[in-house]
Order: sequence, then C-alpha cells, then structure tokens
Amino acid sequence: METTSRVTGQSPQGAPEGAKATAEGVPAARRTVDGFLRAPFPWYGLDEAFTGPRWLMQVALAADGTVQHGSIGHGDEPSIRPEAAGATADRERFAVVVSIPANPVRRSGDGTGVLEATSVSSAAWLAGSGLLSFTWPAQMDHVLRGDWLDQQTETAWELADDLDGSDWSTLSLPVDGVPTDFHYRESAFGWVLAGSAQSGVHLGAYGRGLSAYGLGFSVVKDIASYE
Repeated sequence: METTSRVTGQSPQGAPEGAKATAEGVPAARRTVDGFLRAPFPWYGLDEAFTGPRWLMQVALAADGTVQHGSIGHGDEPSIRPEAAGATADRERFAVVVSIPANPVRRSGDGTGVLEATSVSSAAWLAGSGLLSFTWPAQMDHVLRGDWLDQQTETAWELADDLDGSDWSTLSLPVDGVPTDFHYRESAFGWVLAGSAQSGVHLGAYGRGLSAYGLGFSVVKDIASYE
C-alpha cells in the first residue's frame, strides 16, 4: 500500500486505506469473525472489568487481502444516524476499541514504492473518524450532512496530526495490566483515546455514555466469542 496524502482525499499521517467513512458517514457493515481471524496482530478490547455486551465491527483490508485494522464494540450498539434530538444518543453507552499494527515506513516488496507507516496518530484518526460515523446533528438535511461531515473530518484529521497540542490531555490507563499513557480528548459527540500497547499494536478508542477514566484494555483471548 502506498503512502497516502490529503491531496488524494485519503487518510492522514499513516491512517490506512479503508479508514475513511463512506459518503454518508456510515461505517462499513459489521463483519463476521473470519476477517478478524486473518489478522497477523493481536486484537484488543476492554479488559475483564467490563461485563457488558461485546460485538465485532468492521475489518479493513488492503488490496492484497492483508488485514490493516479493525474495531470491537462494547456496550450498547450505537445508532448510526440518530435523528431524534438527544433522545436515543443520550441513552447509548458504548466504547469501541480500534487495533492497528505498528508499522514503520518501508519499501514495498517490488521496490517500486514506499509502504505506509502507522503511528499513534493513525489510531487517533481512526478513533476520531469512527466517532463521527455514529454522530449526526438532529434535523439536518442530506446536503448539510455532507458539508458537516467534511468539516468535522478535517478537524479530526488536524487533531490527529497534533497529539501534543492543547486539544489533547494525557490519561493513564492499564493495557494488559501495564499503566500506559494515552492521548485523550472530549467533544460534544463523545471522547477519543489513542496510545500504544507493548505488543506492537496502536490502540484507538472512542465512546459515549461510558466514562473513559475507568477503562482498561487487554488482548482478546478468543475473538470468536465476540461474534
């Protein structure tokens, strides 16, 4: 996969192909466990302290079928496009964990290009755009939705590229039992986290209704049990 750029309309600073929301802002349909089982990296979810429902979301694949990243949901399955002002969205309590393998910039196998690097900014971008996928201002028509999504996506992009900026704070949360620093921010739509596990996986997370301050993350031991 070649390095992407903002000129092409794809994802920023190492965010992999498939990270961008659809034109409607609706994420890809939930997948079966098959795609998750093909990943050469471990999947992360909330640790055992979370006792609510867990469910698989989407897996992003490269052109050659390589798994690039994926998401696992916890809690209530959020409405994709909540229309009622505050009603449904305010009752939803969910957290989504995004796993993306850490990859440095490297030459492609045929020597003709550069493979895209991934970073904590990649995880922040995936989490920020994921939260947008489940957020629509109430009573907004189709045309304005597109404009709103473009504007908010640009903002999420810029925020992901500036993790040391004032919009982010630091939050320490356990990952596989090890205290780990995450970049954290809140918005009117929910919260976003981004950090890295010692296993070589970058973690993004987003949610609404569940406090991020009490969360912990761990490797999923049996991904098939989430199906």
